Amino acid sequence: MASKPSKPLTSSFLLFLIALLVFTTYYLRQLHEDFQIYPKPSLNPAWYDVVSREMGHEWFNIALVNMDEDEAAALETKGRVLKVEMGRLDEGLRWSDLFPEWINESSTKTRCPELPMPEFGRYEELDVVVARVPCRECEGSGWRDVARLHVNLVVANLLVRSGRVGGGGRPVLAVFLGCCGPMWEIFRCDDLVLRLGDSWIYRPELRRIRQLVHLPVGSCQISPAVAQSELRGAEAYATVLHSSEAYLCGAIALAQSILQTNTTKDLILLADDHISPESIEALQSAGWKIKRIRRIRSPQSRKNSYNEWNYSKLRLWQLLDYDKVMFIDADLIVTRSLDHFFTHPQISAAPNNKEIFNSGLMLLEPSLCTFRTLMKRRWLVRSYNGGDQGFLNEMFPWWHRLPKKINHLKFFRSDGDHEHQIADDAYALHYLGMKPWMCYKDYDCNWDKAATRRFASDSANERWWHVYDGMPKKLRRFCALTPEADARIRNNRVKAKHAKFGDGHWRIRVKDPRQIQLS
Repeated sequence: MASKPSKPLTSSFLLFLIALLVFTTYYLRQLHEDFQIYPKPSLNPAWYDVVSREMGHEWFNIALVNMDEDEAAALETKGRVLKVEMGRLDEGLRWSDLFPEWINESSTKTRCPELPMPEFGRYEELDVVVARVPCRECEGSGWRDVARLHVNLVVANLLVRSGRVGGGGRPVLAVFLGCCGPMWEIFRCDDLVLRLGDSWIYRPELRRIRQLVHLPVGSCQISPAVAQSELRGAEAYATVLHSSEAYLCGAIALAQSILQTNTTKDLILLADDHISPESIEALQSAGWKIKRIRRIRSPQSRKNSYNEWNYSKLRLWQLLDYDKVMFIDADLIVTRSLDHFFTHPQISAAPNNKEIFNSGLMLLEPSLCTFRTLMKRRWLVRSYNGGDQGFLNEMFPWWHRLPKKINHLKFFRSDGDHEHQIADDAYALHYLGMKPWMCYKDYDCNWDKAATRRFASDSANERWWHVYDGMPKKLRRFCALTPEADARIRNNRVKAKHAKFGDGHWRIRVKDPRQIQLS
């Protein structure tokens, strides 16, 4: 028996099915949301996503420095979150305790104040260290802050002990929270991955960080040599000539004095367009490799002052062919080899006074981003003397003390001592006052003026002229006296005679062949 044909679905039944499907879909979606079937979006801070991308995976161990329990609890991570117990600072500790004006350099018992450190064994195999940096103000103030240094050194030590100093494998990152960011003397701007508002994310070179954590916490001790051989690249001595040729003779003598120590380093001289082609040729004959530069004005100096263009020294950070550069002013000579001091980090220098260093001789590490930062900050950061030394001390307050004999300042607190002897163990002499090439060979002409007698030293004068006597004769002519300079010396000798200065230098019969014979 044949079956009956099925009846077609009515339009009302089709509408019912469609309505049922829509209702079911809506109901299930609401059910999913009520039971959180879909995960909520992460509430982690923006830096966390950047770190996750840098790590390349979701599981990593985070250490929190100078952060509270709530901040630790808020992080949603599949790894471990460890709050670091960093110890309590002595409330009476001041920056001047870390950077005293004077220390006994000959004593091995000199000690620095201690900054408390965590029990590092509790914080091993870290992937990320996150720190909130204390900061009184964001721009140009609060840099000499013991609490800020403490946090930075804790982070540096945690990174070094992460077990991945040798490189390779998973990276280790540092995140700094706060408008001041980290101390760039420790965490170089070269290693900055990204800045997000007040979050600074770094992928530091751990071998460099390892050098720094072995240093004294300040200039309260002489800095030891800490550089590792695998980090040593090309190195050079450098000086700068700009605006005039007044220091041309000094630069020639400086090069000759360095070469007389049998150095293995390059000699680089930065010269602006005020140095003539003839003088450039003489400088090259003296031993310098020449790089032409545009001079940089010191924003806070007075027009036509002695330090108006001293910020030209910032060009040193553009010497990217070199891993380290030892800058030496052209009014110094080197008397003993300085080559082994290249094992120190940036900035290593001799003290000047209080907590500052003397920028006449300093070891630095060229970097394009450091140069750009210095150029930008020069408009914002005040120099105490309007020149480069004041500015650099503000930009690099955490510096490392080299012994005074590496930059022996020709300065004596009393002019009653008519000897003013220079110690035999000095590595370099810094000629304050009238420069040797501006005097006669016979004695230091600083003796002839009451205002400069504190800078006078015949023994220092003799050492400079010893370098001069070792120069090729073709270079000596660039140290000739002008008629004006000769007249100035003679006039000062007459004044010294009338003042009856007890040292009696004005009685010395001058034999210097450079003097201009008067008819």
